[in-house]
Amino acid sequence: LPRAEERIRRGFFRGAAIGIRRQSAMAKIREGYMPYLGHQTYYRIVGERKGDKKPLLLLHGGPGSTHNYFEVLDKIADLDGRQLVMYDQIGCGNSYLDGCPELWTKETWLNELVELRRQLELDEVHLLGQSWGGMMSIIYECDYKPEGVRSYVLSSTLPYNKIWETEQKRRVAFLPEDMQEAIAEAERTGNYGGEAYERAIGEFMRRYCSGPFDENAPECLTREKKAGSEAYIYGWGPNEFTPTGSLRDYDYMEKLKGFRRPCLIIDGEEDLCSPYIAKLMFDAIPNAEWELFPYSRHMCFVEEPEKYNRILIDWLNEND
Repeated sequence: LPRAEERIRRGFFRGAAIGIRRQSAMAKIREGYMPYLGHQTYYRIVGERKGDKKPLLLLHGGPGSTHNYFEVLDKIADLDGRQLVMYDQIGCGNSYLDGCPELWTKETWLNELVELRRQLELDEVHLLGQSWGGMMSIIYECDYKPEGVRSYVLSSTLPYNKIWETEQKRRVAFLPEDMQEAIAEAERTGNYGGEAYERAIGEFMRRYCSGPFDENAPECLTREKKAGSEAYIYGWGPNEFTPTGSLRDYDYMEKLKGFRRPCLIIDGEEDLCSPYIAKLMFDAIPNAEWELFPYSRHMCFVEEPEKYNRILIDWLNEND
């Protein structure tokens, strides 16, 4: 069995989740909405701004996921006395919207980030982007040249689409033969549905992304949420290894060489962001640092929380 599958069988990942659930943040939590493009963007602020500690602004994955899983990081507000800011990007969660396929472009989400920083007066921040959120961080730094970003944390993300597609298709070859055939049939026909295909994608995501979560998992991971399926399909594509949406031409490999800010790269050994992908970013970004989480898939902060918190806190304080 692949190493992650063996760890799932032994209950390792569930044990990590239990560890988080027993640790609850005591920091004050404030929620609100920001007007954007005639709609509403939900945000959630944990803790207060204190001294010279810059807020940590969190960009979730997808496109079309939600902020929910970032709530496992709430404890950092108490451990480090640092404010955390997270939000649901337009199209998902408490910012849910569909029937607007023309909106699902990088410009929509990057301009939303710019507006959020302005409205919440986040003049100086650290930026942590996970998966698609890491892509946002890369686009933001390379194309927008923002002021006031003290550092970046690129967590389980990618520098360009083709390497992501290639690595995931390499992993598909480890699935049972019938699942490989179901995925190949979907690619041949363009019909990304049906029981066999859904079962194959479910197994692929279980091995390299996350879940399943049971009653022992943190509530934020099991809470019902409105995922932005339209945002994902029109922004990215039908699955992780078929980038056919508006982001299909995403390629920032060369631009990474011009990264101006301190950058920490994080990934898991069995992550969608394979160690090979992480190494490409590490080699390209000047003076970057890289932390590999050997017992994690795509959500290292869920599966190795103590290590993630420690490394993140140290990094933020070094770069305030």
